[in-house]
Amino acid sequence: MRIGLIGLGRIGAFHARTLSALPVVESLVVTDAVPATIAAVAEQVGAEPADSPEALLRSGVDGIVIAAATPAHTALIRAGVLAGVPVFCEKPLSADPAEAVEIARFVNESGVPVQIGYPRRFDPAFAAARRAVAAGELGWVHTVRSTTLDPAPAPREYIEVSGGIFRDCSVHDFDTVRWLTGREPVEVYAAGTAHGADFFAEFGDVATATTLITFDDGATAVVTNTRYNARGYDVRLEVHGVQDSVAAGWADNTPLRNLEPGYSWPAGPPATFFMDRLAEAFRAELAAFTEVVAGQRVSPCTVDDALAVTWMAEAATRSVKEHRPVRIDDVRL
Repeated sequence: MRIGLIGLGRIGAFHARTLSALPVVESLVVTDAVPATIAAVAEQVGAEPADSPEALLRSGVDGIVIAAATPAHTALIRAGVLAGVPVFCEKPLSADPAEAVEIARFVNESGVPVQIGYPRRFDPAFAAARRAVAAGELGWVHTVRSTTLDPAPAPREYIEVSGGIFRDCSVHDFDTVRWLTGREPVEVYAAGTAHGADFFAEFGDVATATTLITFDDGATAVVTNTRYNARGYDVRLEVHGVQDSVAAGWADNTPLRNLEPGYSWPAGPPATFFMDRLAEAFRAELAAFTEVVAGQRVSPCTVDDALAVTWMAEAATRSVKEHRPVRIDDVRL
């Protein structure tokens, strides 16, 4: 199998190493906006360099992985679909909801499979929780708690263009709770504070947020996020049903200090970086994409899934600004 990779920044370079290690990937073609980066990554992983996305697509790839910056996503998805090759694209579809709707419609009408990157679906414990819910082991699920806590905020320049915590960070939790429950969200109520660096308030963002999501069957999810969790990178999940409760993300590297007398768990050291915490999930996610390319499975995270997360993020963003619950129907285009 011949895979093309577009975008070789932090996550793109990580994907290059992951893809080159997959036995099914016989050759990897890489490109980036920076020529020196193309040469460096190609040499590191034994990939073929291409001087542009167009050249990469002309090289006879069976599928493409898009790890370029968000503004390039829709154009690159369109180019891959027009070339008739399956596409994997990191979230989001677009920073512009109207553009996201347009590209989703284009993809759906094309019939070309597109997979959007939400790696927690492939974390072993998260996936086991989803199977338990789907099998009815928990009975009716009434409460879900999903957490993403960053060790420290990204640079000012990144926060300025991120779209805010709900569109940049919380979306991973939003996708998780919707996928896990198998239910559609109907209402979102978000609260947050800009305590921390001055630029959060300057950009109309918050540094810490809690979002309450109500689903169409009455279940609720609580999503908590912060840019300030000095102990480490914390990604956890709890699912509570009328028959049982399960958790994911509890391990020796969970960044919590346990004060229960007589217990030393978690043993540490705590996870401090998302690529380390989710390394296995990223590998499984890209392995799944190679199965999509081979025609062995349908996309495990579709453009419609990505759109659903977009509306959750838009509702949360409006909710925290207007201090009120927001219905999904009120933001959906």
